Amino acid sequence: QPHADRRKEILAKHPEIKALMKPDSNLIWVVVLMVLAQLTAFYLVKDLDWKWVVFWAYVFGSCINHSMTLAIHEISHNSAFGHSKALWNRWFGIFANLPLGVPYSISFKRYHMDHHRYLGGDGIDVDIPTNFEGWFFCTRFRKLIWIVLQPFFYAIRPLCINPKPITRLEIINLLSQLAFDVAIYYLWGVKSIFYMLAASLLGLGLHPISGHFIAEHYMFLKGHETYSYYGPLNLLTFNVGYHNEHHDFPSIPGKSLPLVKKIAAEYYDNLPQYNSWIKVLYDFVMDDTISPYSRMKRQLKGEVKQD
Repeated sequence: QPHADRRKEILAKHPEIKALMKPDSNLIWVVVLMVLAQLTAFYLVKDLDWKWVVFWAYVFGSCINHSMTLAIHEISHNSAFGHSKALWNRWFGIFANLPLGVPYSISFKRYHMDHHRYLGGDGIDVDIPTNFEGWFFCTRFRKLIWIVLQPFFYAIRPLCINPKPITRLEIINLLSQLAFDVAIYYLWGVKSIFYMLAASLLGLGLHPISGHFIAEHYMFLKGHETYSYYGPLNLLTFNVGYHNEHHDFPSIPGKSLPLVKKIAAEYYDNLPQYNSWIKVLYDFVMDDTISPYSRMKRQLKGEVKQD
């Protein structure tokens, strides 16, 4: 994969980038405010008509919950408290997980580290669609359905490709989430629970922000497996659009990735890039040469170390 080699070159030429490899304390307060915002929304929707519950779940809740999954992505890289306090990050990830309705944070961290170490690794990187996905979701209509159902496939794909033994922290993540969901139902009823789960399902499915799932690694141009997006939705997504920069320097928080691009502009300015995630979704559906198969897949050799 190209990222390790480029990282070495950039650090040799721009060693000042190492100063950006430090936690982002602002992430803590942003996550706390997002959790409070969703708690407020759970209360406000409890007496609304169902049509308005669905409306606000898509218009507001989906943005918050999708953004929270990317906050969890940041936390998985220990960006909140730093590598010296890794367990603090795991507990904080469980807290950030609460408004999503389903346990996610701890398992995501385990599999996401594999994605960075073994990008495209066959049988290891669960970001790679299964053979069934590539075979079945090959027409324009089916690709659209695949985008709608992306949360479902991201949930079951690890079980099909690379199942791992359940850890103590994953059990704690599960029990904490169940306790939170029961508390919300007891306090405010079924509409609040529906809003919570619908916000996650809609926000991770057919939604403008979901363009990043496809934009990051699907090969619209042969030979280029990672792409960056520099549009305004980075403001809602902790700069996950700076994806070449992120894979080159996964220990640098999203807040600082624009500085990486600025410092090492000669390495990034000429790489293929996107300015619209909505257009990425449209092109993925309408371009008959692109499908879930449009990913780089590697046969790994030697020892494979997983979390």
